[in-house]
Amino acid sequence: MSAKTVLFIAEPQSVTAIFPALQKAGLQAGLADNLNGALGFIKKSRPCLVFCRPELQGFDARAFLQKAAGTEGFPPVVVFAGSGSAEQATEFLELGARDYWIEPLIWEKIRLVLPDEEPDSEPAPCPPRTHHAPPAAPSPKGKYQIIGRHTAVLRVLALARQVAGSKATVLISGESGTGKEMFARYLHHNSDRTDRPFVAINCAALPEHLLESELFGHEKGAFTGAISRKLGKFELADGGTILLDEITEMDLGLQAKLLRVLQESEFDRVGGVETVKVDVRVLATTNRRIEDSVREGKFRQDLYYRLNVIPLALPALRERGEDVLLLAEYFTNKFTAAYGLGGLAFTDEARKWLMDYDWPGNVRELQNLMERAVLLAGQGPIRPRHFLMGDEQWTPDDLADIDADQQAVCEAAPPATPDEAMSVMPLHEMEKRLILKSLEETTGNRTRAAELLGISVRTLRNKLNEYKKQGLDL
Repeated sequence: MSAKTVLFIAEPQSVTAIFPALQKAGLQAGLADNLNGALGFIKKSRPCLVFCRPELQGFDARAFLQKAAGTEGFPPVVVFAGSGSAEQATEFLELGARDYWIEPLIWEKIRLVLPDEEPDSEPAPCPPRTHHAPPAAPSPKGKYQIIGRHTAVLRVLALARQVAGSKATVLISGESGTGKEMFARYLHHNSDRTDRPFVAINCAALPEHLLESELFGHEKGAFTGAISRKLGKFELADGGTILLDEITEMDLGLQAKLLRVLQESEFDRVGGVETVKVDVRVLATTNRRIEDSVREGKFRQDLYYRLNVIPLALPALRERGEDVLLLAEYFTNKFTAAYGLGGLAFTDEARKWLMDYDWPGNVRELQNLMERAVLLAGQGPIRPRHFLMGDEQWTPDDLADIDADQQAVCEAAPPATPDEAMSVMPLHEMEKRLILKSLEETTGNRTRAAELLGISVRTLRNKLNEYKKQGLDL
């Protein structure tokens, strides 16, 4: 059984320090310092992974990646550089690089991108890239991969890769549903804090006095009901990462206390006299233009500058082109597996609808919509009507399909018991039940119910008006 081989295209002095760790793990290391030497080694030794350094004199990393993209079975390529930029990272990723790293090379990162399968007599390369595979930095247990191929996403992802291993504060902005918390978790799980706590708190969910206690904890007797000492989120996140969601909703008084934590890594519990020291990386998100809040005096300018060390601005789904279809397929596969259904395909009309829709709820709305479509489509193809966005989704062909399906069921099925008959219902009745269920889960909040259903509040209101005319008490 032969050992796996990793090829390095670089100056010897920049990579040989990692060779002992590779050998200890049972891997062989190859070294090339020019294009022809690299191609010859790959043809002869078939490495499972290639690392190339674009600064290598006489070596064109871009031409090498283009060669890799055009050769079937070519091993994945990781580009590593002494320094770089988000633009350079995006360029190499778009050329087909599996990842883009900043030196130094360390074994802890390399082992995460090695293939899991054991080599046999004919060494197998790492899983090949396909045009469907989203570029995503490896993370422990494969969590929090970012799905997307659009340049706007690749640019943000490249910057996230660069700063994941640092302690710099990151301000993640974007509309609701664009995946801000997903990026925050991605940063944590691709850092050296991945085995330490990740603690998230929504700053808009609690009033000021409760939020202060949640963040910084309190001592026994600090206020009515404080019957014992409570540790706050910052203490619970010590050594790890804390996510402050919807940071612009934080009161100005608390902002001053947060600024102290960021500057001094210390704070006082509510009612406490002893200073608590912590080592916490702070990530924050906002769905507003935080600059406007600063101008309006609702957010401290000094805190804004302290949080905005690394800004990540996430694009809206409507700006991501064919990522909509990529994500739709991803969620469809996820839900068909979860519900034990077969693979479902989209009709051309459904694909067109997905591309034409404005997606006000972004990726979160798309995910909810795909779960609904999977459940309603059953074993057939997914059509626009399965999105249940309103009567405009129904066509004469859809109605004909349903009539045909219903006729086939009536002819083939034996007489149903009362319980079995209740499991089959007209689609409009199923729609009504979904709408009423969403209102029940949101305690009558129509805005939130519309978000869960992936429809506009206006569409929801029209549906409810129809139900009232039918005599339903709402």
